[in-house]
Amino acid sequence: MEFTAAITHDGYHYVAQCLDVDVVSQGVTVDAALANLREALELYFEDMPPPTGSEAPLIVKVQIAA
Repeated sequence: MEFTAAITHDGYHYVAQCLDVDVVSQGVTVDAALANLREALELYFEDMPPPTGSEAPLIVKVQIAA
C-alpha cells in the first residue's frame, strides 16, 4: 500500500501526517518521522481495513486572502 504524507518541522521534531487516513507521528529527523509514521500506519491497519479508492480523500490546495 502507498500513502501520501505531509512533513512539517515543529520545534525540535518533524511531524509526519498521513493525508489518506488520520494518522500522525513524529521524529527528530525526517527519516525518523517517516519510519515512525510507517509503524503507526501498520498498527492502525491491524484493526482497520485499508481505504478503497472510493474512500480515499481528495487532497486539494485551498487559498485564502491574507
